[in-house]
Amino acid sequence: MEFKDDFFKKVEKRTKVDKDTILGLAKKLQAGNMKDEATLREVISTLSAMTGKSVSKEKEDKIINTIVKDQVPKNIDKMF
Repeated sequence: MEFKDDFFKKVEKRTKVDKDTILGLAKKLQAGNMKDEATLREVISTLSAMTGKSVSKEKEDKIINTIVKDQVPKNIDKMF
């Protein structure tokens, strides 16, 4: 899946995280197991620190369950 620069601009505007940081995290994710709870918690923690947004234990659990159960929207461009 290829993202256009306007997608990254939307994400950066909302999160203050630049394109290079996003791509670096994506490369890290490609090497990990996205069904592994420990990997997902590490990613959530990293994103939380990068964006300065705290994530409650309840919300973290909900995110993990959504990913593990393959309930993530297929068209993520529509999320923003």
